Amino acid sequence: MPLHKGKQTSDDHPRSVNPFYGEADPVSGMVEAPPKHRLPDGPIPPTTALQLVHDELMLDGNSRLNLATFVTTWMEPQAGILMAECRDKNMIDKDEYPRTAELERRCVAMLADLWNAPDPAAAVGCSTTGSSEACMLAGMALKRRWAQRNADRYPGARPNLVMGVNVQVCWEKFCNFWEVEARQVPMEGDRFHLDPQAAADLCDENTIGVVGILGSTFDGSYEPIEELCAALDRLQERTGLDIPVHVDGASGAMVAPFVDQDLVWDFRLPRVSSINTSGHKYGLVYPGVGWALWRTAAELPEELVFRVNYLGGDMPTFALNFSRPGAQVVAQYYTFLRLGREGYRAVQQTTRDVARALAERVDCLGDFRLITRGDELPVFAFTTAPEVTAYDVFDVSRRMRESGWLLPAYTFPENRQDLSVLRVVCRNGFSSDLADLFIEDLSRLLPELRRQPHPSTHDKGAATSFHH
Repeated sequence: MPLHKGKQTSDDHPRSVNPFYGEADPVSGMVEAPPKHRLPDGPIPPTTALQLVHDELMLDGNSRLNLATFVTTWMEPQAGILMAECRDKNMIDKDEYPRTAELERRCVAMLADLWNAPDPAAAVGCSTTGSSEACMLAGMALKRRWAQRNADRYPGARPNLVMGVNVQVCWEKFCNFWEVEARQVPMEGDRFHLDPQAAADLCDENTIGVVGILGSTFDGSYEPIEELCAALDRLQERTGLDIPVHVDGASGAMVAPFVDQDLVWDFRLPRVSSINTSGHKYGLVYPGVGWALWRTAAELPEELVFRVNYLGGDMPTFALNFSRPGAQVVAQYYTFLRLGREGYRAVQQTTRDVARALAERVDCLGDFRLITRGDELPVFAFTTAPEVTAYDVFDVSRRMRESGWLLPAYTFPENRQDLSVLRVVCRNGFSSDLADLFIEDLSRLLPELRRQPHPSTHDKGAATSFHH
């Protein structure tokens, strides 16, 4: 979560409040709002508190129109009922809530089967608060396994982790927090993610693993996991170095198994030791759940697993967080049960169809050049055409917000910092009708943007609140 400062303004002056917010009699109701940055002196009626908070939240963007986020913004009402029933259950308290723990175990088993573990019963895994925690756990396992293999040199030797420069920021956090050198493969030309051979060339005896991204957040493209494993196979034949691969499938691990069944990226590749995904992205669950799985128990060092005698039960845990609600795990099981393979296939294919069709319509406008077309993740990125000089992508993002669309604009990283793009993330609930409204609003803006004398963006770094 971002860090926040304390209050920036004084609470000393009174603020008026609508008398109708009073519980019964508006004449005798509240006439002064409670302070915002210190606890009020006394309680207020629940309906008043509800209305005050509700009014502030109206200024948030509409999540359904947020084309920046990968996170699920729509679920069936039945899922909401189950989540409400479980929001007071502490997920860590497996002895007191054994059925919730059983549903978590079943989800792990289902994912092990979905991702083609050689023996799904032998795979191990856990739920997390999201892919960021799952990546931290996977990175910890990679580092500990490397340290065990190099006990004679560690801690003197400094471990490193190889990845593309396009990785999500959680991997940079992992390297920072756990003192691992981040070796990043830069972008080159029209390649916007990791190059397999370049990644292998960065590996040495201190490499704990290589991260492959199944669905880059920058443009929605899959990294070539099979080619990456082949490059590392050649490296092992040449040098003897046996480098494991972790697949960050935050989004793609819940897309590829259903609509790209011929793509080999998962535990079918012997070099893939672990995989993570976000249940709250294309797993189709509201925010708060991720998953980390290891091929077998051998890939997860036993010393990282804590066995806690908690409320009368022996509980093995591997997590950065302790207490958290069981609601999202239950919602994940509900969604697995509700959709099955064919249901997931229908949802993901429909979402991809919407993305591809919308990308083509953007391309037909003539002002833009597509970077990707939504044919891997249902995500596409585009930039302004070379001949467009009156406006830039940041102008488009800013103006689309006037119609309620949260359309991220951002600059690519090292070696392609010359490229700034807009990105559209299509999710379940982003229908063809909404895509029609998007293209209508974008088309309506173009005549005004074309009449600008020049782009109005002076500081691209401050032009958008979107950051990876």
